[in-house]
Amino acid sequence: MATYSAQLVDVHQRRIYPAILTVEQGRIRSIREVSEVPADAGYLLPGFVDAHVHIESSMLPPAEFGRLAAVHGTVATVSDPHEIANVLGEEGVLYMLEEAQHSPVKFCFGAPSCVPATSFETAGATLDVAAVERLLQRPDIGYLSEVMNFPGVLHADVGVMAKIQAARRLGKPVDGHAPGLRGAAARGYFEAGISTDHECFGFEEGREKALLGVHVLIREGSAARNLEALWPLLLEFPQQVMFCSDDKHPDDLMRGHIDRLVARVVAKGCHLFDALRAASVNPVQHYHLPVGLLREGDPADFIRVSDLTSFNVLETYIGGERVAAHGQSLLPHYRAATPNRFSAKPKHPEDFRLRARKAGIVRLIRVWDGQIVTGSEEGRARVQDGLLMAYPAQDVLKIAVVNRYADAPPAVAFVSGFGLQRGAVASSVAHDSHNIVAVGADDTSLCAAVNAVIEARGGISATDGQGNTRVLPLPIAGLMSPDHGHTLARNYASIDAWTRETLHCPLQAPFMTLSFLALPVIPVLKMTDFGLFDVEQFRHVDVEVYL
Repeated sequence: MATYSAQLVDVHQRRIYPAILTVEQGRIRSIREVSEVPADAGYLLPGFVDAHVHIESSMLPPAEFGRLAAVHGTVATVSDPHEIANVLGEEGVLYMLEEAQHSPVKFCFGAPSCVPATSFETAGATLDVAAVERLLQRPDIGYLSEVMNFPGVLHADVGVMAKIQAARRLGKPVDGHAPGLRGAAARGYFEAGISTDHECFGFEEGREKALLGVHVLIREGSAARNLEALWPLLLEFPQQVMFCSDDKHPDDLMRGHIDRLVARVVAKGCHLFDALRAASVNPVQHYHLPVGLLREGDPADFIRVSDLTSFNVLETYIGGERVAAHGQSLLPHYRAATPNRFSAKPKHPEDFRLRARKAGIVRLIRVWDGQIVTGSEEGRARVQDGLLMAYPAQDVLKIAVVNRYADAPPAVAFVSGFGLQRGAVASSVAHDSHNIVAVGADDTSLCAAVNAVIEARGGISATDGQGNTRVLPLPIAGLMSPDHGHTLARNYASIDAWTRETLHCPLQAPFMTLSFLALPVIPVLKMTDFGLFDVEQFRHVDVEVYL
């Protein structure tokens, strides 16, 4: 039996009072209000929950993600394993479940609904209706992961609807993914039984969906950052809002997690109890998580913070076990297994050539910093010896996607917004099929960056075009590393900084931005291993514009 005295923040009764908390056998036995506690005792709060995250995007397996996240007061996550499922299929989901057993952090995994995300790309696996139903029947699978195929929902695709109906029949929530969907289309999508959306980019879109009864997740990750636009939703819909990171790279995770979102919205004027509700109560209740909420009889999952402005986490407890204290994890490192699937062969610079058919006017994927949506623009590539070449001076760079599951020619197009003056970057973290995506200022550099990833059998790379290449290997499915989280975060931060400084890339998180350029379910223009893809027309389009 253990006792803790502090100011207790009761989110349910919306009051703060001095209390003594008694924990026995991993549960809260009693909460007793007292007249006073020591001035430096801090505040006890329910632990934080990330309501939607792809653990794989941290480049860490579940146990190591938990080690880092618990330092920031995270006691649970709602985790969609569709990244590894696109590489390894059902085996990948089972891998995540198994690896999560090595951590006290409470991971709620979903059954991926869209593997592959579309039929317009090559993935490593397919999860059909039978596989999804098989996963949903497991007690350790808590929900149906984000339904990205919103056209399939709107047109009542048999397979898509069967997956949704299976989840509803089993009483498990269905997660949404509907960027920019408004009006009758949004209403039809959510009426199919989908209950959340983490893809709102603007306040009006978020409010419209909240008025439909949708649980809107405010996302603040390493690439997509929507808190500034969406936080006022908490003022009007405090019972429908949750916080999530979606995709968070390891260096970002070292700096903070859901704790930072709570601090920011409180500083903006959001009521303390509404912010804490979004960070704990709402996801626990919506996903039926086995997570305590600081009530008698609950699992002893709670945190102690120094104050209610910075929310500096002093201690984190899960099931009564102290798992982090004063910025340090108390959990041991567990070295995860390294399953993989990688069959691409080295490429040659001429593989990335594009023959000019007209005057060199090309479609450009337009990238914006801090967003995973892209635009579609027209620009002029250089034409040399009848070939379309990158034009770095005009920020017209080549983008390539290389099939990692078979030896096939690269698909090549053009991108703007990356700002590279020389060299190239490449990554096998390329949502959602995780082929190799690369952006470069010339064909030789593009080839060198891609081959560095192929040689490592997965990872991220950067080359300066002068013979200097850096690589961060990711041997777990080409997505994650079995290394210590601090080591990985340091190595990732190093290659990220080198890319921004040496190659003059202006993006805050170039590799996170790069990873979303191959995702053909996020508007507007994306790239798959079959070519340039217009998400709004939902078809591949020509690279050149014929005037």
